[in-house]
Amino acid sequence: MPKHGKKYLQVAKEVDRNRLYAPQEAIELAKETSVTNFDATIEVHMRLGVDPRHADQMVRGVVLLPNGLGKTIRILVFAEGDDARTAEQAGADYVGGQDLAQKIQGGWLDFDQVLATPQMMRVVGRLGRILGPRGMMPNPKAGTIAQGEDLVRLINEARLGRVEFRVDRTANLHVPVGKASFETPTLLENVAAFVDAVSKARPPAAKGTYIRKIVVTSCMGPGIKVDPVLAQALEIA
Repeated sequence: MPKHGKKYLQVAKEVDRNRLYAPQEAIELAKETSVTNFDATIEVHMRLGVDPRHADQMVRGVVLLPNGLGKTIRILVFAEGDDARTAEQAGADYVGGQDLAQKIQGGWLDFDQVLATPQMMRVVGRLGRILGPRGMMPNPKAGTIAQGEDLVRLINEARLGRVEFRVDRTANLHVPVGKASFETPTLLENVAAFVDAVSKARPPAAKGTYIRKIVVTSCMGPGIKVDPVLAQALEIA
């Protein structure tokens, strides 16, 4: 087991591990127990009642956080011709085709989100082993393959706080929802939007309790358990 530092052990005493906190209280505690010297990311982790080994129980989707993530998102777009010019005018940080693919195959990963036009998937497809594990592979189900005005919309949404989520092999979801410097109501609105998106992404094959566990934490801070019933009752901003 990894050993925690003195700061972590000190703030961890403030968290009752046997208690389910109300969402607002959990967020306030996550902010208070942030131990980093920088503006830490606030994260939400969920345990779902699904079996990811079955294709009909996979959970994935996209949420547009109403208050953004509080960081600059570097957007890479695979496009050519008119779509490339459209992406550049919309503010994409990197636009290209085979040249970008070669850079990525060489180890370059200085970007946060990848979009592509349908025609460029012949190039992007070869990057699956690199982008896939990082959750960056363009995919129609995630809505990250588009062209024309839809491409402009995706770029704008990425700037505003568009976050993709996908259940991992242990039936867990891990998503950033903002920064510790955000006001509590601001973070609460983002959490509400995320919980709502996950609820709507429930696969028909899922049986029993769907959202089984929710934990809020700051980067490198202690986890705080949230009452799933209260979290699902949050109103969307």
